Amino acid sequence: MTSRPQTPPHHDPMARPAPATTSSTVPFPSTRKKGTGVRPWLLLDSTGQAQVVEVGKHAIMRRTGLPARDLRILDPLLSYPSTVLGREKAIVINLEHIKAIITAQEVLLLNSRDPSVTPFVEELQRRLIFHYHATKAQEGNGDHSKATPCHVEEPDFKGSSPEKSPVGFSHYEDCNEGIKAEGKQDFENRDGSKVLPFEFVALEACLEAACSCLESEAKTLEQEAHPALDKLTSKISTLNLERVRQIKSRLVAITGRVQKVRDELEHLLDDDEDMVELYLTEKLVQQQLEDSSTSSLNEGNDMDDDELQADSDDRYSHTHTSTTRSAISKHLNVEELEMLLEAYFVQIDGTLNELSTLREYVDDTEDYINIMLDDKQNHLLQMGVMLTTATLVVSCFVVVVGIFGMNIKIALFKEDVQTGMPKFLWTLAGGTSGVIFLYVIAIAWCKHKRLLE
Repeated sequence: MTSRPQTPPHHDPMARPAPATTSSTVPFPSTRKKGTGVRPWLLLDSTGQAQVVEVGKHAIMRRTGLPARDLRILDPLLSYPSTVLGREKAIVINLEHIKAIITAQEVLLLNSRDPSVTPFVEELQRRLIFHYHATKAQEGNGDHSKATPCHVEEPDFKGSSPEKSPVGFSHYEDCNEGIKAEGKQDFENRDGSKVLPFEFVALEACLEAACSCLESEAKTLEQEAHPALDKLTSKISTLNLERVRQIKSRLVAITGRVQKVRDELEHLLDDDEDMVELYLTEKLVQQQLEDSSTSSLNEGNDMDDDELQADSDDRYSHTHTSTTRSAISKHLNVEELEMLLEAYFVQIDGTLNELSTLREYVDDTEDYINIMLDDKQNHLLQMGVMLTTATLVVSCFVVVVGIFGMNIKIALFKEDVQTGMPKFLWTLAGGTSGVIFLYVIAIAWCKHKRLLE
């Protein structure tokens, strides 16, 4: 692979010298906006060297060849869904906290001073340094082929287990790593395969950072959700209901974010033309070949007309054949990028399935709570029916009391008739017995009509 010589950081026309720092990681100087649209960008070149530059959007557009509408995707003040755009000279990445522009030889990060992005910057630097040494080792072995079908995989990745590492392809595992006596890494491919191009190494780091971040948030939410749901099941209270409500809100939000990343990867996998646009190194090499062929044609102006025509036809045929072969090569190489994207698609799809399972558990808990509340409401309604029935029959006894309280003349109130406590007790006992009898009859009728259990 023919690579363009890297311009040293202090010769970069965009770069402004960063202040000295004692940190062993990427320096993040305290910068201040000098004008409208000027923002600090962290620039990582193909060797893994980092520097902070303060430039406006027009300088970024000239450097990367991107239109203004693509730069708006990275604007932190605007809310855009997760996006991976392949353009002629650059790839625009907007995945969660990763907002970057990837070219064939460098990576530009917009929000590099965000604490959540610092681990990603360190991991990206490590991978770019690894890729740089692998490329140099391959060139030292005399292999200058443009094809890039394989990825040299470092055996130890931080925070990723072998069973979940999305870069563990079988044909990549044949790539081997050695360490020289002076401490430099020397990479040798036993099967003669090549490393992935620069843009794919950076793209892989962005995908892994975004997918790992979403997976970590999903696991954290799951660990908090299960105890809260179990506690709500055992005791329905306002505090437990509020806790579950907050968990459900977080679940809906993170599910939407995961769904957007999954849809973007699925869109790329379904469209080969979009995947071809991500081959920046391939397009750069092809453009250099076309430019060199054009310059060779221009050098033959002193030739005879017939010889010039014949030579131009021959060179045009050669250029057309090279372009056709390059297009065919791109079509075939899409399979390698497809495998890379498919690995992370499987990872993000697994995260989405876990969130869907958690959502089902929350929904089942809600259904159980609603059933419990409905059951309690039914018991309250039954109690209301029983109390209403009791009130009705007691009202009948109150009617009897009211009749005896009237100032009327009846035989029971005559002076010559024996009155006293026995008559009162008989009246009270008869009224109470009548009330109980009426209540039993009313409850039996309600059960017969299945108004009560």
